[in-house]
Amino acid sequence: MIVAFCGHSTYVENVKDEEEVLAVLESRVGELPCEFFLGGYGNFDQFGYGCAKRFQKKHPNARLLFVTPYLSESYARNTEWRQGRFDGVIYPPLENVPPRYAISRRNRWIVEQADLLFAYITHEFGGAYAMYRYAKQKDKEIYQLGNRIQKQKEGS
Repeated sequence: MIVAFCGHSTYVENVKDEEEVLAVLESRVGELPCEFFLGGYGNFDQFGYGCAKRFQKKHPNARLLFVTPYLSESYARNTEWRQGRFDGVIYPPLENVPPRYAISRRNRWIVEQADLLFAYITHEFGGAYAMYRYAKQKDKEIYQLGNRIQKQKEGS
């Protein structure tokens, strides 16, 4: 089973959300082999990493994998710190994607692989919302933390 997270970088971590995620993982994944496909660009990504790490402590068959959108040498150096935190690094087939689209294409690839997606979406714009919308289009199993989507007012 592949588990992923998508949410806004402005997320503020709280115990209730962590308990919800861990409860869903216990009931939905349990002892099944599991891979967490994780990013590293904001607060919700860090929250997802923390939940995956806590789940892995009880379930050593779970693997934490960083999915990188870039292969450049400077980015590779920047990912050295990740090697101690993750069980591996995955580079999706993005060789021909311009760098400005790499993160959004990486996110689409993650959705295509994922069996379960945890989402924290508060507004209908940005990369996290695009990933969430794509997961809905692909009819993926999505667990949304709270009912937090807020429609934006006209002109704001």
